[in-house]
Amino acid sequence: MPNDPSSFVSIRGLSEADVQARLKTEGYNELPRPDRRTPLRIILEVLREPMLALLLGGGVIYLALGDLKEALILLAFATMSVLITVVQETRTERVLEALRDLTSPRALVIRDGERKRIAGREVVRGDFVVLAEGDRVPADAVLVQSHDLQTDESLLTGESVPVRKIAGADVAPSKGRRPGGDDLAYVFSGSLVVRGTGIGEVTAIGARSEIGKIGQSLSTLEVEPPRLQAQTRRLVRMFAMVGAAVSVLAVLLYGTLRGGWLDAVLAGIALGMSMLPEEFPVVLTVFMAMGAWRISRARVLTRRAAAI
Repeated sequence: MPNDPSSFVSIRGLSEADVQARLKTEGYNELPRPDRRTPLRIILEVLREPMLALLLGGGVIYLALGDLKEALILLAFATMSVLITVVQETRTERVLEALRDLTSPRALVIRDGERKRIAGREVVRGDFVVLAEGDRVPADAVLVQSHDLQTDESLLTGESVPVRKIAGADVAPSKGRRPGGDDLAYVFSGSLVVRGTGIGEVTAIGARSEIGKIGQSLSTLEVEPPRLQAQTRRLVRMFAMVGAAVSVLAVLLYGTLRGGWLDAVLAGIALGMSMLPEEFPVVLTVFMAMGAWRISRARVLTRRAAAI
């Protein structure tokens, strides 16, 4: 009987030599990971924030003009914001890496006629995986044996109602390979077995699985900057254009009317700095830093501080 669970042991599965050969040619059963954000990369991303750039620019100009007190205040706030953000986001990256390792399901496979419990990333195409209630399916597979098997494929289809699965020999040829729908012989990586038992022969792993294809399509999407970031960038650009225009006009008028061009340049810089709203970036930076600290106290992961 194909649906009799006692017949599961008749399957021999792959040999270890076959497994090693397929691992070498096809790789491990894991989704491609984006480049890990190092602390240096996080610092460079933080320094591109418009308000922080305005803060640092103002501090440097005050330092060049010899106003040490104003320069130190602005640079201290900027440094504090950078440190808090880097610590917060570096910690988040480490936690996300740990969560990825934890969410990699373990799999029960049949190799050389024996059942072995292995890490999900070591499953290869052609492996026979044994599925039971509560298991997370480690890879896309076609069922060769099934006994009252149902899976939750909501991760792929959004449909929370479990779907019924049957062995491949009992499926009509017209049935497709896509997730969703009852009486299909295919189980998919990431879905959860909610009832019954079965054995499936792995047909796709990693990026070639259905969930892998979804992950690859999502990686091609462009991330839109937060509205606050766009608004502050526009505000900084406006102040920079107005301040530069007024400073140039002041330099030309001072130099033409009084003749001292060095004094004119210094006066133009001082006028431009007086128009710079340095308090606004200080307040925004401090509130973002406080938000990052408070949200970390609530044990919420924030990958980018701008999201706060």
